[in-house]
Formats: sequence, structure tokens, C-alpha cells
Amino acid sequence: MTAADAPTVKCLVWDLDDTLWDGVVLEGDDPAPFPAALGTLAELDRRGILHAAASRGEPGAVRRHLTERRLSDWFCAVQVGWGAKSAAVRRIAKALNIGLDTVAFIDNDPVERAEVASELPMVRCYPAAEAGRLPGFRDFRPEHLTAEAAGRRRLYQAEWRRQEAEEGFTEGRQAFLDSLGLVMELRPATEEDLARASELTVRTHQLNSTGLTYGIDELRRLSASPDHQVLLAGLRDRFGDYGTIGLSVTELVGRDAVLRLILMSCRVASRGAGSVLLHQLIRQALADGRRPVAHFVPTAVNRNLLVTMRFAGYEATAADGDRLVLVVDPRRPPAEAPGHTRVIGGAA
Repeated sequence: MTAADAPTVKCLVWDLDDTLWDGVVLEGDDPAPFPAALGTLAELDRRGILHAAASRGEPGAVRRHLTERRLSDWFCAVQVGWGAKSAAVRRIAKALNIGLDTVAFIDNDPVERAEVASELPMVRCYPAAEAGRLPGFRDFRPEHLTAEAAGRRRLYQAEWRRQEAEEGFTEGRQAFLDSLGLVMELRPATEEDLARASELTVRTHQLNSTGLTYGIDELRRLSASPDHQVLLAGLRDRFGDYGTIGLSVTELVGRDAVLRLILMSCRVASRGAGSVLLHQLIRQALADGRRPVAHFVPTAVNRNLLVTMRFAGYEATAADGDRLVLVVDPRRPPAEAPGHTRVIGGAA
């Protein structure tokens, strides 16, 4: 993958001592953050890029310093200890459910950067001296700056609280999902939604059926077309709002409802949201007297979505180059949708 092909950074992982602040907490200092680092924290957060920390030190002392310096709220995940930085970066990506190719790492120590680059070559590494310049780099400039992007940190912090609650839940995974009170709201895309919808097609890879990307103008045209349905999915639970997490583009062709694209944020993969949306689309197509059809283009990372589509009732009937054509047989009703999520709204 060339630099031009690299996806926009979703999370910047910071070393702390001598990178975020000027000094070492373990040595008893009370180091102040570098002004340039503070500026980068604020600007990247405004763009919807997350911050996390992977640093050496005593966890309690570092967390106290983050709190005392009013820095802790910037971070969605913090890993402090004495192990390899690459292992900490890997844990952060897993906790945030994002690909390592969307992670960047900044550290003042060239040995630490070399270790991360060696173990995780897809992670982009930067010296601490460049902290103030990062917002100007192409990798940190998302195509769209949406209202939801500016609140993305809060969404991930709420997800961190969900994970902590799940780890302490003793009654099983299904009981935990039932306890969340999940509500999915489906709505046709409006003009106000187009930037976020386009952003989803660019940012979402793991749960993306075809890898298609749509610009705002194309989505505007499809939304206005009587032969297309562009739906957005939002999700919320007792911990708060997940934001807009799903998108589907359906073309009405004769008596078929052809799902050209379905994608779902990887943040909600563990909530079964993909299954819920698929079952709703199938149910709506059948209610309208149409045969549910879907296209799927396999990639290195979207196999789990194909499995989800198969469980929802789609069966592969043909291949068109790299593209699979999947169909739901109207004579064989699909399995019941997951019962832990209530669905409201739908196609106009």
C-alpha cells in the first residue's frame, strides 16, 4: 500500500513522557504539555480523529497526571506499563475496533518508533518533533468534516463504558445485549445527512458489502431517484447514542430490490446491528412484493459481513467477475431478526 492509498488516520496513539508533555512523570516531575501537542489534540479531535495513549510508566501516577493536567478527557483509551509499545498499540486498535492501517503513533524515542514500525508496519509512525505539524499532513485530513465527527470522541468513550459494563456482567452475552435497550432508527437520507453518508462509505471497510464509495453529489442524485432507496441507520442504548452507524443503497429493478451497498460501522459489530438492518431490508422488500437481491465483493476484511448476510437468508446464485450475486428466496422466509434491538422508522 502506497502513502497515497493509505486510509485517513482514525486514531493517533501518543507516547506521553517527552512527547505529549515536557518531562517524565516517573521522575517526580510535574511536566506541562507542549503547546504544539495541545493544539494538535484539539484540532484532530475537531476532525473526528481519536486520541489514545501508549506510554511507559506506573499506571496510577500517569493517570493522576492526566487528570490533574485536565488531559484525560481527550483520550478514548490509555495503555500504560512496561511492555512493548507495539503490543499496547495493538490492544488499543482492538479495543476501539478499528484497523491497524488507520492508526498512527507518535513518540520522541526513535527506538520505540522502530519497534512499532517493525512489528506493525501498517501503523504510521511520527517523531514527537512533528506533533504540531500533523494536522497539515494528508493522512490527518478527512474528506468530510461533519457534525458527528466533532462528537466522535464521546461516542467512543461511551463504548469504552459499555465494554467495562460487559466485562463486569455475569449473566452471559445475550442477557447483556438484552439489558442494553438497543433501538435502531432507520430513515431516508436527507440533504443534512449526505456528508455523513459519504463519510461512512470512505471510512468503513470491515463491514462493507461492495467497497463502493459515494460522493455527496452522487448520494443526492440517488436519494432523489424514485428507483433508489438510500437509508441511514442510527443506534442508541442506555449508555447513550452511537450516532449514525449504517447505510444501505438499494436499487429497484423490475420486481427485484437490489442491495448495491450495505455497510455498518465496526463500532457496532458486536451488537448484531448488521443482522438487524439486513433483516429489516429483507422484510421491507418482501412486504413490497419484491425479491431481495444483494451484490457482494469479497475483500481482505469483509468476510464476516458475508457470513452475516448468509445467516440473514441471502444465498449466492451467481458470480459476475469478483462480484457475487445473492438472493433471498421469497418462498423460504428468513430466520427471525435478533430480538434484542427494537427498530423504528424505515423507507419512505
